[in-house]
Amino acid sequence: MDISGKVAIVTGSGAGIGAALARRLAAGGARVVVTDLDGAAAERVATEIAVDHPDSVIFSAGDAADEATLRDLIARTEAEFGPVDLFFANAGIAGGLGLDSTEEQWNAALQINVMAHVRAAKLLVPGWVERGSGYFVTTASAAGLLTQLGSAPYSVSKHGAVAFAEWLSVTYGGKGIGVSCLCPMGVQTALLDTGFSAGDKSAELAARAVRTAGEVLDPADVADIVVDAVADGRFLILPHPQVLEFYRHKGSDYDRWILGMRRYQEALLAADGV
Repeated sequence: MDISGKVAIVTGSGAGIGAALARRLAAGGARVVVTDLDGAAAERVATEIAVDHPDSVIFSAGDAADEATLRDLIARTEAEFGPVDLFFANAGIAGGLGLDSTEEQWNAALQINVMAHVRAAKLLVPGWVERGSGYFVTTASAAGLLTQLGSAPYSVSKHGAVAFAEWLSVTYGGKGIGVSCLCPMGVQTALLDTGFSAGDKSAELAARAVRTAGEVLDPADVADIVVDAVADGRFLILPHPQVLEFYRHKGSDYDRWILGMRRYQEALLAADGV
């Protein structure tokens, strides 16, 4: 899909990948809704975008996992900009860590990392099918294809995000609906800086695993890659190309891959400061 002239909603766009996506979409000629649980952050990003694109951005505050909030967000977007063409399900949280993660942490991770996507799709896809066009972009993680050392809720919920994106593409891809799934490793965001930094051994393991697996990318570079992938209609977006090789190793010999991950974990735990 060519983003020029299109209407896009980006959840979790008060910072990080979401903010970079909002900026890139506006620069490419799209009209963008910046929305985040942190309304002040969403306003800052929208104000920044409006300097160069004054009629192309609005902002909103709200929980991306709440269906009523999503319904109101879509209605406001349609009233101000017209029908939604692209939805970026980008909001995400780290959740808990190991088996000591609470029910509340598990629920929060599943709600925002998976169910937020499901609820947005329920509200948008039927209309897109009638129009014969629409595009849904899921921000998952390499953890959704591989795993996340140190954090069970993050790993499980991101696997769910990938699975839902796959299902959405298989089910509606033949009806004019585009679907892409973003699966990066390390990106310089607050999630990496603080989401896995609770002063806990598992938290430090999770952060160290991300930082040592490959280059930590700037969100703006990731946003460029995402927009290019949407233009090409590619499903799997891998800002870190080595993720595909890791995924192939996993599929070709699952037991060997798990053994390798155990060894990698042991090496990280043995490193200074962990």
